[in-house]
Amino acid sequence: MELTHTQLWEKCLKIFQDNLPAEQFDAWFKPVSSLSFENNNLTVNVPSPFFVEQLEERYIKIIGLALRKVYGEKIKLFYHYNQVSDEPTTGITMGSSNPSPAVAPKQNSSANPFHNQPLEEIDSQLNPRYTFENYCGSLSNKIARSIGEAIASNPKCKTFNPLFLFGPTGVGKTHLVQAIGIRIKETNPQSRVLYITARLFESQYTAAVSRSRINDFINFYQSIDVLIIDDIQDLIGKPRTQNTFFHIFNHLHQNQKQLILTSDCCPSQMEGMEARLLSRFKWGMTAELERPDFELRKDVLTQKAEQDGLSIPCDVLEYIATNVTDSIRELEGIIVSLMAHATVLGQEITIDLARAVLANAVKMSRKQINFETITQEVSTFYKIDPDQLFTKSRKREISDARQMIMYLAKKHAKMPLTAIGTRLSRTHATVLHACKNIEERLSYERQLQEDLSKIESSIIS
Repeated sequence: MELTHTQLWEKCLKIFQDNLPAEQFDAWFKPVSSLSFENNNLTVNVPSPFFVEQLEERYIKIIGLALRKVYGEKIKLFYHYNQVSDEPTTGITMGSSNPSPAVAPKQNSSANPFHNQPLEEIDSQLNPRYTFENYCGSLSNKIARSIGEAIASNPKCKTFNPLFLFGPTGVGKTHLVQAIGIRIKETNPQSRVLYITARLFESQYTAAVSRSRINDFINFYQSIDVLIIDDIQDLIGKPRTQNTFFHIFNHLHQNQKQLILTSDCCPSQMEGMEARLLSRFKWGMTAELERPDFELRKDVLTQKAEQDGLSIPCDVLEYIATNVTDSIRELEGIIVSLMAHATVLGQEITIDLARAVLANAVKMSRKQINFETITQEVSTFYKIDPDQLFTKSRKREISDARQMIMYLAKKHAKMPLTAIGTRLSRTHATVLHACKNIEERLSYERQLQEDLSKIESSIIS
């Protein structure tokens, strides 16, 4: 009697269970189920793309062995997940054209591309996830994105050729340039689009030289319609590679082919790059991608959470967006970490969990707390002119605000009592009395507790 696809998958699960620790099996394989098995194509349902990444990175060998044992050598594995949690209509199958490398490794055609003839189809090396549709926009990347969309919509227009994008690590340069390439391929599938890093370009050049195939290497790159090179600054200090790229650049540009380059700095700061190359980098359009602003950071977090089927409270999203300010890549990493804690450890996603994850992952962006900051926040909260706090006035509202400043300066600014007294023209004993008075009142005055909480929130945030 022929086994059903679910029964076959149960045999695989048994292999995984017998060869993995119980906690790993329960976390990463128990939630996976078989959707279909036809013509040697197995499709399994996974909770999110995060699961796929973990399975492929951590368990690729045992998955391949188990599948070949149960299904045979010709098995091809595909993953299916819902983009939005509990909404099957948003389902996506990963690897609709290329199966999992666990059973069918991709051919790394870019490692030695120049064996192709000019008319043959090439692997564009584009990541299908990097599209304009999931690229979050804001003022920090508005110009770069607008130009990218213009190029993608009309590749024949060479107003922005070359397009040179620069900005610090993790601001979305790679995503944007690949989105351009994907849109061009969607519009014209026959277009020869190639995405490659400068480091891999250098490696290919070195291999071509060692094999006496430099002409093949140049001919291949001169056959490209849209050449996208990421991290072009990695060619700095490599004059022979720069010289070869110079000739490739000239040929492509003269033949109206699009060049798109990224760097972590603008051309004027690229010391060690040939002057004739730098001048060509400036021929078209140079655009900067700035560090993500708050709204962009929040949008990225929201989108990433939705893609992973993760429900994150608004206050947690805002907390992360406030404290992770440098890189979109860091933001995405935080979501992955939260996903792991929520999935593997069964924890709810709260501010406390986010604070713990951030403490281990990134350098927190904190406001510097000093006497001036405290004075300003207290006077604003109580609607008192800051100058009045430094007078000898004994009015109740001014005296209470002054004592609050003393208490907060000791607690948050870690100032010595003498230093606090000096700033307010008071004695050490007066400051000590004020701090004790606030502490005593906090034990029974609910209004003071609420006032303190609000002031501290504005100081720390």
